[in-house]
Amino acid sequence: MDNIILYLLTIIQEQYQQICWLILFICKYIPLKQWAHDEIHSPKYQKFKTDELPLIEIIRKNWDWDFLIDYYRWREYPDYPNVKTIDIKPIKRRKACDISEDTVCPCCGAPMPYLYKNNGAEGQLLCKVCNTVFSPDDNRFNKEYTLRCPHCGHALVHKKSRAVFNIHKCMNKKCPYYLKNLKKVEKEDLAQDYGKNKYKLHYIYREFTFDFFKVDLTAMPKNFSSLKFRKHDSHVMSLCLTMHVNLQLSLRKTSQALKDLYGIQISHQQVANYARTAAVVIKPFVDNYNYQTSKAFTADETYIKVRGIKGYIWFIMDVASRAIIGYRVSDNRSVGPCILAMRQAFRHLKKLPKGFRFIADGYSAYPLAAQLLRRKLGKKFKFKVTQVIGLTNDDAVSTEYRPYKQMIERMNRTFKSSYRVACGYDNFEGANYNVSLWVAYYNFLRPHKYLKYKPPVELDILQGVDNAPGKWQVLLHLGEKTILELGKQQAAS
Repeated sequence: MDNIILYLLTIIQEQYQQICWLILFICKYIPLKQWAHDEIHSPKYQKFKTDELPLIEIIRKNWDWDFLIDYYRWREYPDYPNVKTIDIKPIKRRKACDISEDTVCPCCGAPMPYLYKNNGAEGQLLCKVCNTVFSPDDNRFNKEYTLRCPHCGHALVHKKSRAVFNIHKCMNKKCPYYLKNLKKVEKEDLAQDYGKNKYKLHYIYREFTFDFFKVDLTAMPKNFSSLKFRKHDSHVMSLCLTMHVNLQLSLRKTSQALKDLYGIQISHQQVANYARTAAVVIKPFVDNYNYQTSKAFTADETYIKVRGIKGYIWFIMDVASRAIIGYRVSDNRSVGPCILAMRQAFRHLKKLPKGFRFIADGYSAYPLAAQLLRRKLGKKFKFKVTQVIGLTNDDAVSTEYRPYKQMIERMNRTFKSSYRVACGYDNFEGANYNVSLWVAYYNFLRPHKYLKYKPPVELDILQGVDNAPGKWQVLLHLGEKTILELGKQQAAS
Protein backbone atom coordinates (compact mmCIF):
# COMPACT_ATOMS: atom_id res chain seq x y z
CA MET A 1 0.00 0.00 0.00
CA ASP A 2 2.87 2.38 0.82
CA ASN A 3 4.48 1.69 -2.56
CA ILE A 4 1.26 2.65 -4.40
CA ILE A 5 1.07 5.99 -2.54
CA LEU A 6 4.70 6.78 -3.32
CA TYR A 7 4.13 5.88 -6.96
CA LEU A 8 1.09 8.18 -7.21
CA LEU A 9 2.97 11.05 -5.54
CA THR A 10 5.78 10.62 -8.07
CA ILE A 11 3.33 10.81 -10.97
CA ILE A 12 1.71 13.96 -9.49
CA GLN A 13 5.11 15.67 -9.20
CA GLU A 14 5.99 14.81 -12.81
CA GLN A 15 2.63 16.15 -14.03
CA TYR A 16 3.14 19.33 -12.02
CA GLN A 17 6.54 19.89 -13.65
CA GLN A 18 5.06 19.33 -17.12
CA ILE A 19 2.22 21.81 -16.40
CA CYS A 20 4.73 24.45 -15.25
CA TRP A 21 6.80 23.90 -18.39
CA LEU A 22 3.72 24.23 -20.63
CA ILE A 23 2.61 27.45 -18.93
CA LEU A 24 6.08 28.93 -19.36
CA PHE A 25 6.13 27.89 -23.02
CA ILE A 26 2.68 29.41 -23.69
CA CYS A 27 3.62 32.69 -22.03
CA LYS A 28 6.80 32.98 -24.08
CA TYR A 29 5.76 31.85 -27.56
CA ILE A 30 1.96 31.75 -27.90
CA PRO A 31 0.12 35.14 -27.90
CA LEU A 32 -2.81 35.06 -25.52
CA LYS A 33 -6.15 36.76 -26.10
CA GLN A 34 -5.85 40.51 -25.99
CA TRP A 35 -7.38 41.86 -22.78
CA ALA A 36 -7.18 45.60 -23.33
CA HIS A 37 -7.18 48.02 -26.23
CA ASP A 38 -3.89 48.82 -27.93
CA GLU A 39 -4.79 52.51 -27.50
CA ILE A 40 -4.54 52.16 -23.72
CA HIS A 41 -0.80 51.49 -24.04
CA SER A 42 -0.33 54.21 -26.65
CA PRO A 43 1.24 57.49 -25.45
CA LYS A 44 -1.53 59.40 -27.27
CA TYR A 45 -4.10 57.78 -24.96
CA GLN A 46 -2.08 58.78 -21.87
CA LYS A 47 -3.88 62.15 -21.87
CA PHE A 48 -7.03 60.41 -20.64
CA LYS A 49 -5.25 58.34 -17.99
CA THR A 50 -5.57 59.15 -14.30
CA ASP A 51 -2.27 58.72 -12.48
CA GLU A 52 -2.01 57.23 -9.02
CA LEU A 53 -2.00 59.34 -5.87
CA PRO A 54 1.24 61.15 -4.97
CA LEU A 55 3.40 60.73 -1.91
CA ILE A 56 2.66 63.28 0.84
CA GLU A 57 5.58 64.55 2.91
CA ILE A 58 4.52 66.31 6.12
CA ILE A 59 6.73 69.34 6.78
CA ARG A 60 8.13 69.28 10.30
CA LYS A 61 8.29 72.76 11.82
CA ASN A 62 7.52 72.39 15.52
CA TRP A 63 10.98 71.55 16.83
CA ASP A 64 12.78 73.69 19.42
CA TRP A 65 16.49 74.34 19.00
CA ASP A 66 17.19 74.43 22.77
CA PHE A 67 15.50 71.06 23.19
CA LEU A 68 17.48 69.63 20.25
CA ILE A 69 20.80 70.69 21.77
CA ASP A 70 19.87 69.01 25.08
CA TYR A 71 18.71 65.92 23.21
CA TYR A 72 21.97 65.63 21.23
CA ARG A 73 23.93 66.00 24.48
CA TRP A 74 21.89 63.26 26.19
CA ARG A 75 22.15 60.96 23.18
CA GLU A 76 25.95 61.17 23.02
CA TYR A 77 26.56 61.35 26.77
CA PRO A 78 23.82 59.66 28.84
CA ASP A 79 25.80 60.20 32.10
CA TYR A 80 25.61 64.01 31.77
CA PRO A 81 26.23 66.16 33.90
CA ASN A 82 28.86 63.87 35.42
CA VAL A 83 30.70 63.86 32.05
CA LYS A 84 32.27 66.94 30.53
CA THR A 85 30.68 67.52 27.10
CA ILE A 86 31.07 69.77 24.11
CA ASP A 87 27.80 71.54 23.21
CA ILE A 88 26.67 72.83 19.81
CA LYS A 89 28.02 76.35 19.82
CA PRO A 90 27.35 79.28 17.48
CA ILE A 91 29.30 79.52 14.25
CA LYS A 92 32.70 81.26 14.38
CA ARG A 93 32.74 83.34 11.23
CA ARG A 94 35.97 84.28 9.47
CA LYS A 95 34.45 87.34 7.80
CA ALA A 96 31.43 89.55 8.10
CA CYS A 97 28.10 87.84 7.43
CA ASP A 98 25.25 89.56 5.62
CA ILE A 99 22.55 87.25 7.01
CA SER A 100 19.85 89.33 8.65
CA GLU A 101 19.71 89.13 12.44
CA ASP A 102 15.95 88.56 12.24
CA THR A 103 16.43 85.34 10.24
CA VAL A 104 15.66 82.15 12.14
CA CYS A 105 15.51 78.51 11.12
CA PRO A 106 11.92 77.72 10.03
CA CYS A 107 12.27 74.14 11.28
CA CYS A 108 13.63 74.51 14.83
CA GLY A 109 13.73 78.29 15.37
CA ALA A 110 17.52 78.56 15.81
CA PRO A 111 18.70 82.23 15.63
CA MET A 112 21.09 83.76 13.13
CA PRO A 113 24.36 82.78 14.96
CA TYR A 114 23.59 79.11 14.18
CA LEU A 115 22.95 79.73 10.46
CA TYR A 116 25.46 79.95 7.64
CA LYS A 117 25.35 80.07 3.86
CA ASN A 118 25.25 76.65 2.30
CA ASN A 119 25.94 77.58 -1.34
CA GLY A 120 27.70 80.92 -1.17
CA ALA A 121 25.91 83.86 -2.77
CA GLU A 122 23.02 81.75 -4.13
CA GLY A 123 20.92 82.43 -1.02
CA GLN A 124 20.53 78.97 0.49
CA LEU A 125 21.05 78.66 4.25
CA LEU A 126 21.87 75.69 6.48
CA CYS A 127 20.99 75.33 10.16
CA LYS A 128 23.78 73.93 12.34
CA VAL A 129 21.35 72.61 14.96
CA CYS A 130 18.84 70.57 12.92
CA ASN A 131 20.82 70.38 9.65
CA THR A 132 17.93 71.82 7.63
CA VAL A 133 18.48 73.53 4.27
CA PHE A 134 16.11 76.40 3.44
CA SER A 135 15.81 79.64 1.52
CA PRO A 136 14.59 82.83 3.26
CA ASP A 137 12.87 84.11 0.10
CA ASP A 138 11.11 80.88 -0.93
CA ASN A 139 10.49 79.01 2.32
CA ARG A 140 9.04 75.54 1.88
CA PHE A 141 8.17 75.41 5.58
CA ASN A 142 5.31 77.82 4.98
CA LYS A 143 3.44 74.82 3.57
CA GLU A 144 2.01 72.05 5.71
CA TYR A 145 2.98 69.29 3.28
CA THR A 146 4.83 68.62 0.03
CA LEU A 147 3.50 66.49 -2.82
CA ARG A 148 6.07 64.12 -4.31
CA CYS A 149 6.08 61.91 -7.36
CA PRO A 150 5.41 58.25 -6.45
CA HIS A 151 7.85 57.07 -9.14
CA CYS A 152 10.97 59.17 -8.43
CA GLY A 153 10.26 61.01 -5.17
CA HIS A 154 10.84 64.51 -6.56
CA ALA A 155 8.62 67.37 -5.39
CA LEU A 156 5.75 68.18 -7.73
CA VAL A 157 5.62 71.62 -9.36
CA HIS A 158 2.39 73.63 -9.44
CA LYS A 159 1.65 74.30 -13.12
CA LYS A 160 -1.96 75.44 -13.57
CA SER A 161 -5.01 76.44 -11.56
CA ARG A 162 -8.49 75.50 -12.64
CA ALA A 163 -11.93 76.23 -11.19
CA VAL A 164 -12.00 73.38 -8.66
CA PHE A 165 -8.47 71.90 -8.72
CA ASN A 166 -4.78 72.69 -9.16
CA ILE A 167 -2.52 70.74 -11.51
CA HIS A 168 0.84 69.54 -10.14
CA LYS A 169 3.46 68.02 -12.40
CA CYS A 170 6.71 66.10 -11.93
CA MET A 171 9.39 67.92 -13.93
CA ASN A 172 12.19 65.43 -13.26
CA LYS A 173 13.73 64.45 -16.62
CA LYS A 174 15.15 61.26 -15.08
CA CYS A 175 11.85 60.06 -13.65
CA PRO A 176 11.29 56.40 -14.66
CA TYR A 177 7.62 57.16 -15.45
CA TYR A 178 8.70 59.91 -17.88
CA LEU A 179 11.43 57.80 -19.47
CA LYS A 180 9.04 54.87 -19.95
CA ASN A 181 6.49 57.06 -21.76
CA LEU A 182 9.19 58.80 -23.76
CA LYS A 183 10.25 55.49 -25.33
CA LYS A 184 6.76 55.08 -26.82
CA VAL A 185 6.77 58.44 -28.61
CA GLU A 186 7.06 58.19 -32.40
CA LYS A 187 10.35 59.32 -33.93
CA GLU A 188 8.62 61.78 -36.24
CA ASP A 189 7.22 63.68 -33.26
CA LEU A 190 10.58 63.64 -31.49
CA ALA A 191 12.18 65.29 -34.52
CA GLN A 192 9.77 68.26 -34.30
CA ASP A 193 10.38 71.18 -31.96
CA TYR A 194 7.22 70.70 -29.88
CA GLY A 195 6.33 67.19 -30.97
CA LYS A 196 6.45 65.80 -27.43
CA ASN A 197 3.72 68.23 -26.36
CA LYS A 198 1.17 66.08 -28.17
CA TYR A 199 1.60 63.42 -25.48
CA LYS A 200 1.23 63.21 -21.72
CA LEU A 201 4.66 62.05 -20.57
CA HIS A 202 5.09 63.42 -17.04
CA TYR A 203 3.30 62.37 -13.89
CA ILE A 204 0.33 64.70 -13.21
CA TYR A 205 -1.79 65.05 -10.08
CA ARG A 206 -4.97 67.13 -9.70
CA GLU A 207 -5.34 68.58 -6.21
CA PHE A 208 -8.96 69.55 -5.62
CA THR A 209 -9.49 72.91 -3.93
CA PHE A 210 -13.26 72.40 -3.59
CA ASP A 211 -14.60 69.74 -1.24
CA PHE A 212 -17.42 68.01 -3.09
CA PHE A 213 -18.17 65.95 0.02
CA LYS A 214 -19.41 69.05 1.85
CA VAL A 215 -22.16 69.58 -0.70
CA ASP A 216 -25.46 68.74 0.97
CA LEU A 217 -27.28 66.15 -1.12
CA THR A 218 -30.38 66.34 1.11
CA ALA A 219 -30.90 70.10 0.93
CA MET A 220 -34.50 71.20 0.99
CA PRO A 221 -35.78 72.98 -2.13
CA LYS A 222 -35.70 76.78 -1.88
CA ASN A 223 -38.83 77.38 -3.95
CA PHE A 224 -41.06 74.87 -2.20
CA SER A 225 -44.67 74.91 -3.46
CA SER A 226 -47.82 73.89 -1.65
CA LEU A 227 -50.42 71.41 -2.87
CA LYS A 228 -53.42 73.63 -2.18
CA PHE A 229 -55.72 73.69 -5.20
CA ARG A 230 -58.03 76.59 -6.09
CA LYS A 231 -59.80 75.39 -9.23
CA HIS A 232 -58.76 71.75 -9.70
CA ASP A 233 -57.93 68.91 -7.32
CA SER A 234 -55.15 66.36 -6.90
CA HIS A 235 -56.80 63.97 -9.37
CA VAL A 236 -56.46 66.52 -12.18
CA MET A 237 -52.83 67.04 -11.20
CA SER A 238 -52.16 63.29 -11.35
CA LEU A 239 -53.85 63.15 -14.77
CA CYS A 240 -51.47 65.87 -15.98
CA LEU A 241 -48.47 63.90 -14.69
CA THR A 242 -49.69 60.70 -16.32
CA MET A 243 -50.07 62.29 -19.75
CA HIS A 244 -47.02 64.53 -19.56
CA VAL A 245 -44.54 62.04 -18.02
CA ASN A 246 -45.90 58.54 -18.68
CA LEU A 247 -47.33 59.16 -22.15
CA GLN A 248 -44.64 61.72 -23.12
CA LEU A 249 -47.10 64.39 -24.28
CA SER A 250 -46.01 68.00 -24.49
CA LEU A 251 -47.60 70.65 -22.28
CA ARG A 252 -49.97 71.86 -24.95
CA LYS A 253 -50.94 68.33 -26.04
CA THR A 254 -51.60 67.45 -22.39
CA SER A 255 -53.90 70.46 -22.09
CA GLN A 256 -55.70 69.50 -25.30
CA ALA A 257 -56.05 65.85 -24.25
CA LEU A 258 -57.64 66.79 -20.92
CA LYS A 259 -60.11 68.98 -22.74
CA ASP A 260 -60.99 66.38 -25.40
CA LEU A 261 -61.16 63.35 -23.08
CA TYR A 262 -62.47 64.71 -19.80
CA GLY A 263 -63.75 68.19 -20.64
CA ILE A 264 -61.28 69.81 -18.24
CA GLN A 265 -60.31 73.35 -19.18
CA ILE A 266 -56.65 73.82 -18.13
CA SER A 267 -53.86 75.84 -19.70
CA HIS A 268 -50.49 74.45 -20.67
CA GLN A 269 -48.86 76.82 -18.14
CA GLN A 270 -50.93 75.29 -15.37
CA VAL A 271 -49.78 71.83 -16.49
CA ALA A 272 -46.18 73.07 -16.24
CA ASN A 273 -46.86 74.44 -12.74
CA TYR A 274 -48.31 71.11 -11.63
CA ALA A 275 -45.29 69.23 -13.00
CA ARG A 276 -42.95 71.65 -11.28
CA THR A 277 -44.71 71.31 -7.93
CA ALA A 278 -44.80 67.51 -8.20
CA ALA A 279 -41.07 67.41 -8.99
CA VAL A 280 -40.25 69.56 -5.95
CA VAL A 281 -42.27 67.24 -3.71
CA ILE A 282 -41.15 63.89 -5.15
CA LYS A 283 -37.44 64.69 -5.62
CA PRO A 284 -36.45 64.22 -1.91
CA PHE A 285 -38.09 60.78 -1.89
CA VAL A 286 -36.32 59.71 -5.09
CA ASP A 287 -32.91 60.98 -3.92
CA ASN A 288 -33.08 59.55 -0.39
CA TYR A 289 -34.62 56.17 -1.18
CA ASN A 290 -32.43 53.23 -0.10
CA TYR A 291 -32.08 51.24 -3.32
CA GLN A 292 -31.03 47.60 -2.97
CA THR A 293 -27.90 47.50 -5.11
CA SER A 294 -25.89 44.66 -6.61
CA LYS A 295 -22.20 44.07 -7.38
CA ALA A 296 -22.11 46.11 -10.58
CA PHE A 297 -22.90 49.72 -11.46
CA THR A 298 -22.80 51.27 -14.92
CA ALA A 299 -22.54 54.99 -15.67
CA ASP A 300 -22.83 57.30 -18.64
CA GLU A 301 -23.44 60.96 -19.44
CA THR A 302 -25.69 62.46 -22.09
CA TYR A 303 -26.34 66.00 -23.23
CA ILE A 304 -29.39 68.27 -22.99
CA LYS A 305 -30.19 71.79 -24.13
CA VAL A 306 -30.86 74.64 -21.70
CA ARG A 307 -31.88 77.81 -23.55
CA GLY A 308 -29.97 76.53 -26.57
CA ILE A 309 -26.77 75.92 -24.56
CA LYS A 310 -25.46 72.40 -24.14
CA GLY A 311 -25.73 70.85 -20.70
CA TYR A 312 -25.12 67.35 -19.37
CA ILE A 313 -26.88 64.69 -17.31
CA TRP A 314 -24.91 62.00 -15.44
CA PHE A 315 -26.70 58.71 -14.83
CA ILE A 316 -25.56 55.77 -12.66
CA MET A 317 -27.59 52.56 -12.92
CA ASP A 318 -27.63 49.36 -10.93
CA VAL A 319 -27.06 46.45 -13.33
CA ALA A 320 -29.30 43.90 -11.59
CA SER A 321 -32.40 45.98 -10.87
CA ARG A 322 -31.97 48.49 -13.76
CA ALA A 323 -32.82 51.30 -11.31
CA ILE A 324 -31.23 54.74 -11.57
CA ILE A 325 -29.41 55.16 -8.24
CA GLY A 326 -27.51 58.36 -9.04
CA TYR A 327 -28.04 61.31 -11.38
CA ARG A 328 -26.85 64.88 -11.73
CA VAL A 329 -27.62 67.78 -14.08
CA SER A 330 -24.70 70.11 -14.81
CA ASP A 331 -23.64 72.85 -17.17
CA ASN A 332 -20.19 71.30 -17.68
CA ARG A 333 -18.60 67.90 -18.25
CA SER A 334 -15.97 68.18 -15.52
CA VAL A 335 -15.26 65.77 -12.70
CA GLY A 336 -17.34 67.67 -10.11
CA PRO A 337 -20.84 66.56 -11.24
CA CYS A 338 -19.48 63.03 -11.71
CA ILE A 339 -18.35 62.95 -8.06
CA LEU A 340 -21.74 64.19 -6.84
CA ALA A 341 -23.55 61.52 -8.88
CA MET A 342 -21.24 58.86 -7.41
CA ARG A 343 -21.88 60.16 -3.90
CA GLN A 344 -25.60 59.77 -4.46
CA ALA A 345 -25.14 56.23 -5.78
CA PHE A 346 -22.88 55.13 -2.87
CA ARG A 347 -24.58 57.08 -0.05
CA HIS A 348 -26.36 54.10 1.56
CA LEU A 349 -23.41 51.69 1.28
CA LYS A 350 -21.12 51.09 4.25
CA LYS A 351 -18.65 49.14 2.12
CA LEU A 352 -18.45 47.76 -1.40
CA PRO A 353 -19.50 44.16 -2.02
CA LYS A 354 -16.88 41.61 -2.98
CA GLY A 355 -16.15 41.58 -6.71
CA PHE A 356 -17.65 45.05 -7.26
CA ARG A 357 -17.52 46.46 -10.81
CA PHE A 358 -18.07 50.01 -12.05
CA ILE A 359 -18.50 50.06 -15.83
CA ALA A 360 -18.20 53.31 -17.80
CA ASP A 361 -16.80 54.64 -21.07
CA GLY A 362 -13.28 55.93 -21.65
CA TYR A 363 -13.88 59.42 -20.24
CA SER A 364 -11.21 60.32 -17.68
CA ALA A 365 -13.65 61.88 -15.19
CA TYR A 366 -14.77 58.47 -13.90
CA PRO A 367 -11.32 57.19 -12.76
CA LEU A 368 -10.55 60.60 -11.24
CA ALA A 369 -13.86 60.62 -9.33
CA ALA A 370 -13.25 57.05 -8.15
CA GLN A 371 -9.79 58.07 -6.92
CA LEU A 372 -11.21 61.00 -4.93
CA LEU A 373 -14.01 58.81 -3.55
CA ARG A 374 -11.47 56.24 -2.32
CA ARG A 375 -9.32 58.94 -0.72
CA LYS A 376 -12.26 60.46 1.17
CA LEU A 377 -14.18 57.33 2.19
CA GLY A 378 -11.27 54.96 2.79
CA LYS A 379 -10.15 51.55 1.57
CA LYS A 380 -13.65 50.09 1.87
CA PHE A 381 -14.58 52.04 -1.25
CA LYS A 382 -11.53 51.17 -3.31
CA PHE A 383 -12.56 50.07 -6.79
CA LYS A 384 -11.31 50.28 -10.32
CA VAL A 385 -13.35 51.69 -13.19
CA THR A 386 -13.79 49.20 -16.04
CA GLN A 387 -13.74 51.33 -19.17
CA VAL A 388 -15.50 50.07 -22.31
CA ILE A 389 -13.87 51.99 -25.16
CA GLY A 390 -15.12 52.35 -28.71
CA LEU A 391 -18.14 50.98 -30.51
CA THR A 392 -16.82 47.55 -31.47
CA ASN A 393 -15.58 44.62 -29.41
CA ASP A 394 -11.90 44.75 -30.31
CA ASP A 395 -10.66 43.34 -27.02
CA ALA A 396 -11.73 41.06 -24.20
CA VAL A 397 -12.81 43.94 -21.93
CA SER A 398 -15.30 45.27 -24.48
CA THR A 399 -16.55 41.76 -25.29
CA GLU A 400 -17.29 40.96 -21.65
CA TYR A 401 -18.65 44.30 -20.42
CA ARG A 402 -20.31 45.71 -23.54
CA PRO A 403 -23.78 44.44 -22.48
CA TYR A 404 -23.57 46.43 -19.24
CA LYS A 405 -22.69 49.58 -21.15
CA GLN A 406 -25.55 48.99 -23.56
CA MET A 407 -28.01 48.90 -20.64
CA ILE A 408 -27.43 52.52 -19.76
CA GLU A 409 -27.20 53.52 -23.42
CA ARG A 410 -30.68 52.05 -23.86
CA MET A 411 -31.85 54.02 -20.84
CA ASN A 412 -30.43 57.21 -22.38
CA ARG A 413 -32.50 56.64 -25.50
CA THR A 414 -35.60 56.15 -23.33
CA PHE A 415 -34.89 59.46 -21.60
CA LYS A 416 -34.30 61.26 -24.90
CA SER A 417 -37.69 60.13 -26.20
CA SER A 418 -39.39 61.92 -23.29
CA TYR A 419 -37.00 64.86 -23.38
CA ARG A 420 -37.54 65.45 -27.09
CA VAL A 421 -41.10 66.75 -26.57
CA ALA A 422 -39.80 69.39 -24.15
CA CYS A 423 -37.41 70.88 -26.78
CA GLY A 424 -34.94 71.78 -24.03
CA TYR A 425 -35.24 73.41 -20.62
CA ASP A 426 -35.49 76.98 -19.44
CA ASN A 427 -32.82 76.78 -16.71
CA PHE A 428 -30.65 74.15 -15.02
CA GLU A 429 -32.67 74.17 -11.81
CA GLY A 430 -35.82 73.39 -13.75
CA ALA A 431 -33.97 70.72 -15.70
CA ASN A 432 -32.86 69.11 -12.45
CA TYR A 433 -36.43 68.88 -11.14
CA ASN A 434 -37.78 67.67 -14.49
CA VAL A 435 -35.19 64.91 -14.62
CA SER A 436 -36.00 63.87 -11.04
CA LEU A 437 -39.67 63.54 -12.04
CA TRP A 438 -38.69 61.29 -14.94
CA VAL A 439 -36.39 59.22 -12.67
CA ALA A 440 -39.30 58.70 -10.28
CA TYR A 441 -41.42 57.40 -13.16
CA TYR A 442 -38.58 55.22 -14.49
CA ASN A 443 -37.75 53.62 -11.13
CA PHE A 444 -41.17 53.18 -9.55
CA LEU A 445 -43.83 53.22 -12.29
CA ARG A 446 -42.47 52.29 -15.71
CA PRO A 447 -42.89 48.57 -16.66
CA HIS A 448 -39.72 46.96 -18.05
CA LYS A 449 -39.78 44.07 -20.46
CA TYR A 450 -36.58 42.64 -18.98
CA LEU A 451 -38.23 42.58 -15.52
CA LYS A 452 -41.39 40.86 -16.82
CA TYR A 453 -43.19 44.20 -17.16
CA LYS A 454 -42.55 45.27 -13.60
CA PRO A 455 -40.81 48.48 -12.46
CA PRO A 456 -37.19 48.28 -11.23
CA VAL A 457 -38.28 49.15 -7.68
CA GLU A 458 -41.55 47.66 -6.47
CA LEU A 459 -43.14 49.56 -3.58
CA ASP A 460 -45.57 47.66 -1.40
CA ILE A 461 -47.74 50.72 -1.03
CA LEU A 462 -48.33 50.79 -4.80
CA GLN A 463 -49.44 47.17 -5.11
CA GLY A 464 -53.11 47.92 -4.45
CA VAL A 465 -53.28 50.89 -6.85
CA ASP A 466 -54.43 49.86 -10.31
CA ASN A 467 -54.09 53.11 -12.31
CA ALA A 468 -51.31 55.59 -13.01
CA PRO A 469 -53.00 58.75 -11.59
CA GLY A 470 -53.49 56.96 -8.27
CA LYS A 471 -49.83 55.89 -8.21
CA TRP A 472 -48.72 59.48 -8.76
CA GLN A 473 -50.81 60.56 -5.78
CA VAL A 474 -49.11 57.89 -3.65
CA LEU A 475 -45.67 59.14 -4.77
CA LEU A 476 -46.69 62.68 -3.82
CA HIS A 477 -47.68 61.40 -0.39
CA LEU A 478 -44.31 59.62 0.01
CA GLY A 479 -42.52 62.78 -1.07
CA GLU A 480 -44.36 64.87 1.54
CA LYS A 481 -43.53 62.29 4.19
CA THR A 482 -39.82 62.37 3.25
CA ILE A 483 -39.77 66.18 3.38
CA LEU A 484 -41.23 66.14 6.90
CA GLU A 485 -38.62 63.59 8.05
CA LEU A 486 -35.78 65.62 6.55
CA GLY A 487 -37.11 68.76 8.20
CA LYS A 488 -37.12 67.03 11.59
CA GLN A 489 -33.54 65.81 11.06
CA GLN A 490 -32.34 69.30 10.15
CA ALA A 491 -34.12 70.80 13.15
CA ALA A 492 -32.56 68.21 15.46
CA SER A 493 -29.06 68.82 14.07
